[in-house]
Amino acid sequence: MSDFFGIKEALKVLGVKEHNAGVSTGANWLESGENKLVSVSPVDGKTIGTVTEATEEEYQQVIKKAEEAFKEWRLVPAPKRGEVVRQLGEALRKYKEPLGKLVSYEMGKSYQEGLGEVQEMIDICDFAVGLSRQLYGLTMHSERPNHRMYEQYHPLGIVGIISSFNFPTAVWSWNSMIAWVCGDVCVWKPSEKVPLCGVACQNIVQEVFAKNNVPEGVSCLINGDLKIGQLMTNDRRVPLISATGSIRMGKAVGAAVGARLGKSLLELGGNNAIIVTPDADLDMTLVGALFGAVGTCGQRCTSTRRLIIHESIYEEVKNKLKNAYAQLKIGNPLDERNHVGPLIDEAAVNLYLNAIEQAKKEGGKVVVEGGVLTGEGYESGVYVKPTIMEVENNYEIVQNETFAPILYLIKYRTIEEAMAMQNGVVQGLSSAIMSNNLRETEYFLSHAGSDCGIANVNIGTSGAEIGGAFGGEKETGGGRESGSDAWKVYMRRQTNTINYGKELPLAQGIKFEL
Repeated sequence: MSDFFGIKEALKVLGVKEHNAGVSTGANWLESGENKLVSVSPVDGKTIGTVTEATEEEYQQVIKKAEEAFKEWRLVPAPKRGEVVRQLGEALRKYKEPLGKLVSYEMGKSYQEGLGEVQEMIDICDFAVGLSRQLYGLTMHSERPNHRMYEQYHPLGIVGIISSFNFPTAVWSWNSMIAWVCGDVCVWKPSEKVPLCGVACQNIVQEVFAKNNVPEGVSCLINGDLKIGQLMTNDRRVPLISATGSIRMGKAVGAAVGARLGKSLLELGGNNAIIVTPDADLDMTLVGALFGAVGTCGQRCTSTRRLIIHESIYEEVKNKLKNAYAQLKIGNPLDERNHVGPLIDEAAVNLYLNAIEQAKKEGGKVVVEGGVLTGEGYESGVYVKPTIMEVENNYEIVQNETFAPILYLIKYRTIEEAMAMQNGVVQGLSSAIMSNNLRETEYFLSHAGSDCGIANVNIGTSGAEIGGAFGGEKETGGGRESGSDAWKVYMRRQTNTINYGKELPLAQGIKFEL
């Protein structure tokens, strides 16, 4: 492995080795299994390191240790749990640069996006610290005299976290930091494609937890394939599964968890659109659409897939985009002069190529030619050119999410038609409208408007702030993570009624005399 912009030093600082144990209970690393996950960087095609896969026996050890830890951790006052998370935020500030480099090198997103991902982790720590003093319930008036009624929230137990490759650290932190201040313990299964990011995060957590005498088992890591995920989703000892990934994966997880009447928090696919109206600021539109379509090489669940443009400005927007795409620099994501890095692996490249061909077969026209890049700097074989195609919204390929930098242009006549197009897909994650027309923007945000979990005005579809609940509707899964009151999913609600009188009146005036 060549030392791309100090990546070797970053790995050393993070405690990531050439060969790593892949299972941790928070204080001890387990590696009895013989199978290994090999982490290959899409940046240069080089092997970064290996991680041992969890065996079923190790999985059982982890869950048992997590159960034991929960009994102790739930009794720690929430503000004190918040103090531990505050220290985690400080540790992440300390390790921001090396962890950002590892995220960039192992996943392939730009270094600035890698740093941004770690910043999201820091931000959620800050949010969780404040939340640790605000786990509010409600007080209600009882219909019975001399009675008080209220509701409160209790820790849920073990939270199983299954994360995707495109955000190898941030999504885990969205779940774990909130779950920890709520009094839960976490078992994390990272994506098989980015296992070293999980090892690095666990090292940071263990450093902080050891200083605070946090019970072993509050933070657990289990690397492995589909079988490990299935063990967790079918395990009645894990009351909540938070899973991020494809719709196909989410349906399998939801079915397994639902069969045991557990809780699932699903963050699945997005087929996100920006509506561009005649009253749009086209300079702002260009920035939002460009980053949304090519950021992370189109591998964000919030990436912009469709640009629904009014017919009166369609050609102008198309030409501006063509000029902007011609200026994109594609290459090593650790070089901040580049705008676009690689796709994650060869399978992703094949999906990208197949989608372009399918769009052509259905009648799509190429606006900006795509293709795989070869030659010096592209030896890994997974660098592709962002492409733009003119299509119809009802094409089968347009109805599906392709995790790649393909932007579809669609023409509309009326705002009602545009709204129907945007909503006319099975996914419902992120959406946006570019317009300075108050009536159009309010319509977009109304009951008859966007059916997505995120609806933005004069902002692109990509990215979200920590303070708001993140998630989508329809086949995006309906889950909510991060801000607002998303914390409630990590707890169990309980209604309490207290009789402080001398009689026991029954509800609805029922009499039962002895």
